[in-house]
Amino acid sequence: MRASFRLGRVAGVPVGVNWSVLVIFALIAWGLAARQFPRAYPGEPLWAYVLAGLAAAVVFFAGLLAHEVAHAVVARRNGLGVEGITLWLFGGVSELKGEAPDPGAELRIAGIGPLVSLIIGVLFGGAAVALALTGQRGLPVGALSWLAGINLLLAIFNVLPAAPLDGGRLLRAAVWKATGDRTRASVVAARAGWVLGALLIGLGLWQFLVGAGIGGLWLVLIGWFLIGAATMEERQARVGSALRGVRVADVMTPQPQTASAEMTVGDFVDHYLFAYRHSALPLTEDGQPVGLVTLDRVRHVAADRRGATTLAEVACRADELVLAQPEEPLTDLLPRLSECADGRALVVVDGRLVGIVSPSDISRAVQRSSMREQLAAPR
Repeated sequence: MRASFRLGRVAGVPVGVNWSVLVIFALIAWGLAARQFPRAYPGEPLWAYVLAGLAAAVVFFAGLLAHEVAHAVVARRNGLGVEGITLWLFGGVSELKGEAPDPGAELRIAGIGPLVSLIIGVLFGGAAVALALTGQRGLPVGALSWLAGINLLLAIFNVLPAAPLDGGRLLRAAVWKATGDRTRASVVAARAGWVLGALLIGLGLWQFLVGAGIGGLWLVLIGWFLIGAATMEERQARVGSALRGVRVADVMTPQPQTASAEMTVGDFVDHYLFAYRHSALPLTEDGQPVGLVTLDRVRHVAADRRGATTLAEVACRADELVLAQPEEPLTDLLPRLSECADGRALVVVDGRLVGIVSPSDISRAVQRSSMREQLAAPR
């Protein structure tokens, strides 16, 4: 999940926000300010409901951020790198480099997030009770109670034993510990996620048909997301198992042909298109990558604009490039390949381009690994 804009750093971890957060933020603030708070606490001025709704929504997302920061901090303490944190429609995502080294680390990294949400919920609940004991019965108590409930619900939902939820990671740690097989554990957790997603879709459709309205559709959307994410996790687990021990240098195309960012699309079509056998062309300056252009990007440039459009204008920009080191495990690179829409990674040494990794390179590596296992299997 790519961030639409950056908020800064928390505990040394870059934090970004995807535009979809604005949708759920608006829905939460509107639901509280226009419906829940006026029904529970009638007679307050409109500005008070709006202020309470906005404040509760902001604090809710601060709690989500704390949840993800906890994952990131514990992951770093267990030897994993952290690319960043992105808040989006369904919560937050901590972008970790690599995998937990053992079931214990997996347990600690996965478990800390729900634990933080639980603590936040208990603290807000305690604050709401304390205010109520002093005789307060208005919006402050309502906002604190809602924050307590939503954080407790977040903690409970996240420990459900199904990938990609934190509970799925806990299940994977347990199965991994019991069987000693990381791939098998990942598949079990992913299939549990598929089952949970299907159940949520069924429940959501039933609620919608009996008149529950948008709440049922929201469950359907969550279930659809869980099924998609679980299916992807199972696929990644199987591919990761096949590629374990393979380095980036083992699969990359070394010393790829490059072009200048200042070259026009017209020149590229006339001089490179048929002479170059690959579908992606790195752009370099003094040997350092500054962009990546693909045939798909070039195809969208109108013929009458090709002479005035440079490759830099249509390329994947330097800050969007996925960079890798030759000695880096290929399994660490795979999750990052989706960061650029072109699905390629540029391999660099001391900042200079030495190779490129494409989806076809990955496919060939998987095929070779599978063939090697078949040949090595006893007959």
